[in-house]
Amino acid sequence: MKKLNIEDIEKIFKRPLISLVSEACSIHQKEFPHGKIQASSLLSIKTGGCPENCTYCPQSAHYNTGVSKSSLLTKDEVIQAALKAKEMGANRFCMGAAWREIRDGVEFDQVCELVSAVSNLNLEVCCTLGMLTGTQARKLKSAGLDFYNHNIDTSPEFYDKIVQTRTYSDRLETLLRVRQANLKICTGGILGMGESDHDRMSFIQQIVNMETIPESITINMLVRTKGTPLENVAPIDPLDIVRTIATIRILAPRSMIRLSAGRTSLSSEAQFLCFISGANSIFLGDKLLTSPNPDFSEDQQLLEKCGLSFSQVNENESHDL
Repeated sequence: MKKLNIEDIEKIFKRPLISLVSEACSIHQKEFPHGKIQASSLLSIKTGGCPENCTYCPQSAHYNTGVSKSSLLTKDEVIQAALKAKEMGANRFCMGAAWREIRDGVEFDQVCELVSAVSNLNLEVCCTLGMLTGTQARKLKSAGLDFYNHNIDTSPEFYDKIVQTRTYSDRLETLLRVRQANLKICTGGILGMGESDHDRMSFIQQIVNMETIPESITINMLVRTKGTPLENVAPIDPLDIVRTIATIRILAPRSMIRLSAGRTSLSSEAQFLCFISGANSIFLGDKLLTSPNPDFSEDQQLLEKCGLSFSQVNENESHDL
């Protein structure tokens, strides 16, 4: 597939919004005709104390945000959380740990055990553990991991304003190791950190120009947290989120697009527009790692109003790229 330059992205991104959303909706309905939303659950298995200085993150050790540091959860704690998520209707379970990278040793072995335990519950399993070596990626694959999440966050041009302790290349190299281990990739970024339209287009360009387009693309809205450098940044216009999602759906027609953190800042109407434009996965539960999330009853009511329902199967079992 031809690599897209920024002008290629701009021709789509800058179209009138009605035209853009209309095409994205048409593509989305063709590729995902069942009107289902995949329900995922995200659990923080190790919270706080991260040495990275990501300016959006309340778990960074660089900022005083009131998030307490905790050690790795036990297998029983994780299994109970996974069973609760499954009972709510989730068929995808994600585990996140606040590490710069996961080191070989006892904790990595414990994470592999957690992956196996969740996989045995017939749940799609995703982890986000920071940077990985190729050997670690292969071991996680053997343990039963389906997806590895490692977000690129934003454009290469804007990245240094957001993170200084890890390079953009570090992130891309981790994703390459994940792909080489035959794991599916989950990657994306955060909108509303003060980036420009050009940054959003460049961010999209990075994703769709990967050798294989990621099977899972996460779109987060900045959750402004007191104590972080971005606590006072101006909120993003929800229509900019819709425009970004629609552009991604056109360029990545078969990927899952996950409307992730920050949904509490979006009205029902804004979320509906995101679904029309191509988003087809949300996270259940009142918390995403340390950020607030709509409660389950709100999501049920929202989907019912939209004429949508939760998927009862793992989307990528029946819709592999």
